[in-house]
Amino acid sequence: MKTIKWYLSPFSIVNYIALCLLSLAMLFPFMYVISVSFSSYEDFLRSDFMFFPKTWILTSYEFILNSKPFIRAVWVTVKLTVIGTFVNLLFTTTFAYSLSRPMIGRRVIMLFVVFSLLFTAGMIPTYLVVLETGLMNSLWSLIIPVAISPYNLIVMRQFFLSIPSELNEAATIDGANDIQVFTKIILPLSKPSLAAFGLFYAVAHWNNYFTGVLYLNNPKDWPIQVVLRQMIIINEPNTTLGILSEHAPPAETIQMAAIIVATLPILFVYPFLQKHFAKGVMLGSVKG
Repeated sequence: MKTIKWYLSPFSIVNYIALCLLSLAMLFPFMYVISVSFSSYEDFLRSDFMFFPKTWILTSYEFILNSKPFIRAVWVTVKLTVIGTFVNLLFTTTFAYSLSRPMIGRRVIMLFVVFSLLFTAGMIPTYLVVLETGLMNSLWSLIIPVAISPYNLIVMRQFFLSIPSELNEAATIDGANDIQVFTKIILPLSKPSLAAFGLFYAVAHWNNYFTGVLYLNNPKDWPIQVVLRQMIIINEPNTTLGILSEHAPPAETIQMAAIIVATLPILFVYPFLQKHFAKGVMLGSVKG
């Protein structure tokens, strides 16, 4: 019976060691945040760095989950992510499909799309547009200005161009109009691409905080990332969460627990879309 000999070149060994060290370096901050969020304040003060908490307690999680401002911010973020992702996919797919069909002025419109990909208006002009259109202090101020990503639009258009034109012609001969072709033929074939770009849009909405700081002045309208900014950067966790109890956990453990709660929901989305993710990103990236 032949024995299989495994051989690794010196470069592969060094490469594996370097990647393992890099993975550990990225893992340490996450473990630190998790450990502090589950630790007591005494254990937190005694150790400079904790990889595992000595005593597991849920006090910080109980306080933030009983905080109405925090729960309201999570709900605002969920609405922003769901509605924003739907609007993004709706406008991106319809616009990309229109540009993939023969139409007058298609090249000119594509030039404008590419131009917007390379050059953006900037923060001040965008703020003035949001202000003059009456979108200030509204959830739509975080959605409409970023309704279409030029990069995603171009890749989606290339994917639509890669679909055989015979399918469109056969559906047209059977009496289907453009809307029926788009909804009953094109979209079902685009599930991997929709899953990939939907994930991109959802993560962007979930992690967005800068436009929330610019356009939302009412704390009741803040998404979770703006609340985390108030808690961590400005260091006002108790005031932001409305915690007035004398027995409240220390600010450090509340901050870490809030980070974990704000991060987990979007992480749970990845396993459900993983099988479509790699395929969807590569679709439309070959044909020019």
